[in-house]
Amino acid sequence: MQPTAPPNTQNDSVMAFAIAFFTIPPNSTPNLRCPLRKDCFNFIQLLKPKPRRRVRRELTSAAAMFSDNVFVSDIIAEALSGGVALSLLKLWEQTAKRGVFDQKLNRKLVHITVGLAFMLCWPMFSSGRQGAIFAAIIPAVNIIKMLLIGLGIWKDDATVKSMSRYGDHRELLKGPLYYASTITLASAIYWRTSPIAIAAVCNMCAGDGMADIVGRRFGGQKLPYNQNKSVNGSIAMASAGFLASLGFMLYYSSFGFMEESMKMVVGFLIVSVATALVESHPLSSELDDNLTVPLAAVLVGSFVF
Repeated sequence: MQPTAPPNTQNDSVMAFAIAFFTIPPNSTPNLRCPLRKDCFNFIQLLKPKPRRRVRRELTSAAAMFSDNVFVSDIIAEALSGGVALSLLKLWEQTAKRGVFDQKLNRKLVHITVGLAFMLCWPMFSSGRQGAIFAAIIPAVNIIKMLLIGLGIWKDDATVKSMSRYGDHRELLKGPLYYASTITLASAIYWRTSPIAIAAVCNMCAGDGMADIVGRRFGGQKLPYNQNKSVNGSIAMASAGFLASLGFMLYYSSFGFMEESMKMVVGFLIVSVATALVESHPLSSELDDNLTVPLAAVLVGSFVF
């Protein structure tokens, strides 16, 4: 009797694997799964873009992010927004007091930053009339402050130095008072759903502020109808007001407060050019840019938006 050959265990293993692989039904679920399969699937799902309406709904809900109670949320938003505005004012008061910048430049830095920073805080408030009123309270308080200081009832040399041209407290009854009034009305009446509010505040803050800064440094070529204004200053105003308006349009659109469109872009361009022309007119200097510019923005905006 011849001895039998030892079994080939390697061939048997390969054969068993082949039989098991090809005999699994196509619709059956294998017992062994890759532990990373579920995690990879979830990661891929996260990479897929969400529908625009869903994103906007999620971002809009952030307007009441601080509390389930809308009133409490608006109170917290009020405190935070007021803190931002007050911190900026105190910063520019200190730079004016220490002479870090030229007084006129310091005044324009206040002019540009405070209003725009406050508009960045608008999404924190709730939607509807309540959020608008809460937001309007902050610049309204500043109106009272300008009246008290401008009338000499309240003495505040740091505020006068940071906001006036010549250090006279009575100047606060003009430009700074109009400035605070514009932001108050933009908040209470138009609010963040209106391109008119964006146009009025952006052209007053960014536009008028940059017109003065650029005009003083690069304003060699004067306008033929106003020797106190320059071509470069007017171009800077229209450009800055327009770009700031576009920025806030995209910013508020991301929260679902408005729908960006080419019509709105063209409207912002028309308003910025119109306010630059108004600002360059001699009558605007006699009245005050902080009055004529937002009035022009509201008037023109009412036709183009």
